[in-house]
Amino acid sequence: MRPGSYTYLTAAEWSERTRALDRMANECELCPRRCRVDRGAGERGFCGAPGELVVSSIFPHHGEEPPISGTGGSGTVFFTYCTLKCVFCQNYQISHEEEGRVIAEEEFAQKMLGLQALGCHNINLVTATHFLPGVVRALRRAAAGGLTLPIVYNCGGYERTETIDLLSGIVDIWLPDMKYGSDAPALRYSKASDYVPVNQEAVRRMFRQVGPLRCDEKGIAERGLIIRHLVLPNGQSASNEVLAFLKSAFDPEDVSVSLMAQYRPMYEAHRHPEIRGRVRAVEYEALKRAFIAAGFGGFYQDPAAMDAAFCIDFTRRKEEPLTGR
Repeated sequence: MRPGSYTYLTAAEWSERTRALDRMANECELCPRRCRVDRGAGERGFCGAPGELVVSSIFPHHGEEPPISGTGGSGTVFFTYCTLKCVFCQNYQISHEEEGRVIAEEEFAQKMLGLQALGCHNINLVTATHFLPGVVRALRRAAAGGLTLPIVYNCGGYERTETIDLLSGIVDIWLPDMKYGSDAPALRYSKASDYVPVNQEAVRRMFRQVGPLRCDEKGIAERGLIIRHLVLPNGQSASNEVLAFLKSAFDPEDVSVSLMAQYRPMYEAHRHPEIRGRVRAVEYEALKRAFIAAGFGGFYQDPAAMDAAFCIDFTRRKEEPLTGR
């Protein structure tokens, strides 16, 4: 396993990144919403996050795509709050209900080192954008302490290109969603009227930064891009439009797609009749055939095998002792 890109950053480069992120955070411009609030003074923007780092769970996760989870698990950090607030979010306990605790940067750094000691294949940062200055400072501390695992940036795909650029040389594997191919459902379900153009430019920038997915001799991801697309019922994710964009923007041989059938109508999905039920197998399989026919390799799920195991109860998910083997 090659060491994470951040292990090659100089002290000056680390300082430059954190200063730039701090400037963006001072007026809360880390995400496309650009709320311009002073979180350090107690103000809250759209996501609701405070100035401190807030984490719900840190543990080896075995439910990600095979190159991410491997055999040792993905060292996954679930951050509290989110910039999208999807009405169907399966992690609503942390994105909407604020399940989590404040964690100091030094403790966070030690937790990441603990994940490495346990044999995890990577550090998987889930919805970290609103906490990036503290996250990057903690990564710098962990790197100084011997962290070498690749960094996975697991996000909703609603990212500013300026923020993505500041993570060049820090993030090794981008794992964004392409949630929607149309802005109408993006507004309806995630309150993001500009999701599609922002998301499309974000994935282009991520690809230019890390290129196609590359794995080691054991099939574990070392660098590259995996694009996730969760199929919503009744065409509400505008999946054919997502596919059309991918065909126009990328060589299919260069892009790994994770087409997900695991949608469950959680949180406030019941308020929207068109997404109140599960995805029908016939709907998912038709999309799967279309993606494969277009030449996109990657990861596909069996709708019949989807169960509640894909949903984490964060009120019961306690942090495991990360003391190594």
